[in-house]
Amino acid sequence: MSTDVHVAAAKLQKAIEEHLGVEGGLVFDFTNEANQVKLNLITVNSRHNQSFLFHTEVGLDRLDALRKMLEYLKSYRDKENTYTIQWRSGHQGELHTSYFRARNIYEALDKLYFGRDLATITVYNVVMNPQA
Repeated sequence: MSTDVHVAAAKLQKAIEEHLGVEGGLVFDFTNEANQVKLNLITVNSRHNQSFLFHTEVGLDRLDALRKMLEYLKSYRDKENTYTIQWRSGHQGELHTSYFRARNIYEALDKLYFGRDLATITVYNVVMNPQA
């Protein structure tokens, strides 16, 4: 990638962080698939040090995927439900509560389990929150 592309990508990533109000708690995971770039935006919770999928976009290149992600962020709250999931990691004693935006309960659970073996997390409760 040229320097201009790196600068443009950095600016888009910064805009995404600012829009979410998160600094340093995001991972921009890019993979190439079938002549396209897939961007998994992953959040890292500093309290329990676990990562979860926030959203996935596919673009023609990195910049296109980042632009699509920023556009998604501008309207996702109007299009998706919120879910509260209570879970425990492995054999840890502490029950955690995490919140997800998703189209349905299955997508919320996919975001929770993203990148991990299903046996590593036990889910105790999933609730769709009332719309505000």
